[in-house]
Parts: sequence; C-alpha cells; structure tokens
Amino acid sequence: MLVRLATVFASILLASATPSSVNAVEKRQSFPKMFCHFMIGIESDRTSSADYDADMIRAKSFGIDAFALNIIVDPYTDQQLGFAYDSAARNGMKVFISYDFNWWHIDQGAQIGSHLAGYASRPAQLFINNAAFVSSFAGDGVDVTAMRNAAGRPIMFVPNFHPGQGNFGAIDGALNWMGWPNDGNNKAPKPGHNITVAAGDSQYRSALGGKPYLAPVSPWFSTHYGPEVDYSKNWVFPGDLLWFNRWQEILTLKPEFLEIVTWNDYGESHYVGPLSSKHQDDGGSKWVNDMAWLDLAKPFISAYKAGASSPNSFITSDQIIYWYRPTLTNLNCDATDTTLVPANNNSGNYFMGRPDGYQSMQDAVFVVTLLTSPGQLTITSGGHSQIFNAPAGATAFQAPMFVGQQSFALSRNGANVLAANSLKDISSICICGIYNFNAYTGSVPANFVDPMGPDGLNRLVEGLHVQTCQPTPSLPTSAPPYTGPGGVPPTSVSSSTITSQPPSSTSRSSSSTTPPPSSSTSNTTPPTGGCTITASEQIRPTNCLPKGCVWAGPPGQSTPDHCDGSRRR
Repeated sequence: MLVRLATVFASILLASATPSSVNAVEKRQSFPKMFCHFMIGIESDRTSSADYDADMIRAKSFGIDAFALNIIVDPYTDQQLGFAYDSAARNGMKVFISYDFNWWHIDQGAQIGSHLAGYASRPAQLFINNAAFVSSFAGDGVDVTAMRNAAGRPIMFVPNFHPGQGNFGAIDGALNWMGWPNDGNNKAPKPGHNITVAAGDSQYRSALGGKPYLAPVSPWFSTHYGPEVDYSKNWVFPGDLLWFNRWQEILTLKPEFLEIVTWNDYGESHYVGPLSSKHQDDGGSKWVNDMAWLDLAKPFISAYKAGASSPNSFITSDQIIYWYRPTLTNLNCDATDTTLVPANNNSGNYFMGRPDGYQSMQDAVFVVTLLTSPGQLTITSGGHSQIFNAPAGATAFQAPMFVGQQSFALSRNGANVLAANSLKDISSICICGIYNFNAYTGSVPANFVDPMGPDGLNRLVEGLHVQTCQPTPSLPTSAPPYTGPGGVPPTSVSSSTITSQPPSSTSRSSSSTTPPPSSSTSNTTPPTGGCTITASEQIRPTNCLPKGCVWAGPPGQSTPDHCDGSRRR
C-alpha cells in the first residue's frame, strides 16, 4: 500500500504497438491489446510543473505512455495535479487520476466524479475509446453510478477492486495491486499459504469475466518504519529474482494493461524511478539512500508493447544488471535497530527486529545479462568467484553473497568486454544501525549518477540509535578499477538451472562452474586503484584506504590510514 503525507502518487501506462492499437493513445477507436503504467509519487516540495519534467522524460525514454496519479486528500493535491498534467502535456505523456481510498471514502462517489471532471478535459488526460481513464487504490463499495453521473462524461473506471469484495459488474476493468508472492493476508508466504502473483492473475481474470485486466509488475518490497513515525510497519515480500521472472510471466500472460509498482514509493522499496526524483523524506531514506531500479525493464517493455513473447530481439547492446541486499540475513542488529521497541500496531504490520518475512529471501547476488551474443559471466562476491555461460538474450543468474566488494565481468574469446566493481560493498556492520532488506542495484556499463536530493534525506537520522549516518549520499563517485577474475574460459560447465522458468525460456539461468584456482580468492581487501571514498562503510572490514584511493568523507570525520601503512593525509 502507499502511505505518504502531502503526496499524490502516479502510475505509468504503456501502449502496445500491435495491430489493435495506435500510437496516439487518446485516439484509439478499439480497446488496446496491451497497455502499461507506473505508480509515481507527486510531492509537496515540487514548486512548478518543471519539477515533473525529468520524471516524464525518463519514463518516456523507457517506452512508457502515461502516469497514473494516485491521489490522497491533502491541501497540496490539486496544485500538484495541475503541475503533473501540465508537465505531461509539455513532454508528450499522458496522465490519469487514481483515487487512494486510504484517504478517500467509498461514500464519496459523487465528489470523486466532480473532482475528476475538473481534470478530464486537460490535454494530457488519458482517454481510451473516448472515455477518460480513471483508477484507484482499494475502493471496493464506492458508488460507481454516482461517480459516472457526476463526472459528466464517459469514463473508463479500472479500480483496485478485489475479487469477492467489489462489484465487478459496475466497473470497466480492474487493477491487481498485489505484485508480490504473499500469504493471502498482505504478508510474505508462510508454509501452506503461498499465493503467487500468477495465482492472483487467475483470480482477477476469472472475476473480470473478459473485461480488461490491469496486471502488476514490481521489483521488490521492504519497509522498516519504527516508532519514529505514526505508521510503523516492518515486513518484506520475497523479491530475489521476482523482477526478472515476473516480466517473463507478463510476456506470456499479455494482459491488456500493465502497472509497474511503483515509480517512487521509496518507503516500501518498490520504486523504479530515480532517487533524484524530487520528493519529501518520510523516514524511508534510512534504507533507501544510494539504492535504485529500472534498466532491466526496457527490453521487456518493448517486447510487451510489441506483443512479443521474448525480450531478446529488443536487446541492442550488452549490459550486466545486478542487485543484492547490503547485509546478510544473519547479521544481528538488535542492539541498534529502530524497531526493537514497542510502537503503534493497530495495522498489524509492525514487527520488532528483522522484518516479518525475512526468511523468504536468499543471501544471494542476483544478475541479469542482456547480451547481443553469448559470453561468460563472472560474479565475484567478497572475493568468491563463480563463472557462468551466458547465452545471447536475457538470462538470470545468482551466486552466494559474501561480505566485501562485489564485481562483475563479461568475457568473450578469453578477454573481458565488460568489467566493473560495484560502488557498494556488502557490509559486515549494520548500516545506520538498522536491519536493511532493501536491494542495491547497479549495471555494467554504469547508468547515470543518481544521488538522492536533500529533501529526500531530511529525516534519515530521525529515530536512529547510532551516529554513524549522515543525511547525505554515501556512495563514492567511482569504484576502484576492476582487477578481478574473468577473461579465461572455464574448462568445463555443468548445467544448473536457478529459476523456475522452463529450459526453452529466455529466463532460464545458464550453467555455473567452480572457477579454477587462479580465478578465485578469499581476500576481502578492496583492489587497488584510483578511487574516491566518501564513507567509512565503503572500506569495511579493513577500515583502511586502498592504494590510490583518496578520502572525501563527511567534515569532521578523521581520515583513515592507507592499507599500505602510510600515514593519514
């Protein structure tokens, strides 16, 4: 769920390029076969429509057609809606409103319709078959007839109704928000209670009886609010390879609509938009600082819009995409974590210590290769290397995660063609003193530099029990040069599938092999080379600067010694 104050959330829609659709979404005369959107937050610290331009431009560059603005009841709502509609029109995007029934009430159908009427005539409003598109978060039981009458024009209402609760006969389609495996009670799966996202697809399609289905795709879910806020909650859904595997399901399912959950709900860790997207901090920066998603989706979005069953023909350059949690599950943070004290648990979502569901997550480094031709992938985690055969196309891999530096390389014909160290190590200490089950993501080649802005960090230290974190981005500007293994083909390969996809699928994992002695090391000291270190976390566990690195840490913090024994400078 989305819980933010002074925020309007939004989704993004993608339109299919199949024969049943046209590029100008508002001019469609037949229902589009495929259509996809993101959920984005519209924040009170945005002071003009220009503050939405970067989001609109970036989303459009990934093939997104529209944002769905999921609004709360707040003094800033209409001002921010106006900014978002104006920015969308200026940047060739479409938008629509999604009413969040955590704030709106089901007896406000007429009021909602009247409110919608004030925006449906704007140039950026999304129309399907001449009907203004509108959605919701929750809302089972709202008076849809009153809403339609008050809108004063045809609307296409695709709300987040739930099978067995809402009146599916009164709506034009439905959104399934639950994009994560769960236990049926908004928590991670339990023994005997495991509802897959695909099972949710089936439930909704059955309830809709042929009406359009708005299916979810989401990369992750982790939230860890303690008593420092009045919406304390602490649980995870299993992520791991969900982002990759769910896209494979979507290309098979081919739903009419697709919602990517979300663009910027940072506090629940399912944001795919940039950290630099302007937003207010609600305390989630404690586990969000320096972490972001998105690149993996681009070829899948293109494939979805084209009605294709594989992303492979839409991969135009080689890329390694990786993600992992910043600490191992067995790291004990009880002495300093923010949730080890009682808090308001009226929601039933507050758990003390490690988040509820943490056992459902693997201690692994996850990698997806997007390749134009086959190669060999080397994953090195904390000095432990594994080598995999990587076919052309999109393929998923995983390797055990170890404390220390994380490195990735792709070789062909005995030479590395891509190789880099991650900017973020897996830590042996509790970062900011808390249990952090969010995922750090990166790519080779690296994507754009994306530090979080000051507004997004202004509550980072609130409630912390340590003084080691500052409300500033903590990643270095560059990683030490890659000096790890790779470039030598393994002598033998044994098949080992690590996803649930069938062998013929582009999502099956390639084989893994134990690397030869020359390709593996247990050394956790960062490689030498020119680099900039901005936080002490980056040099754990050695606590010294690698050769060639310079210290640019927070003012007042002493400069560490160099690992070669030279004095601080």
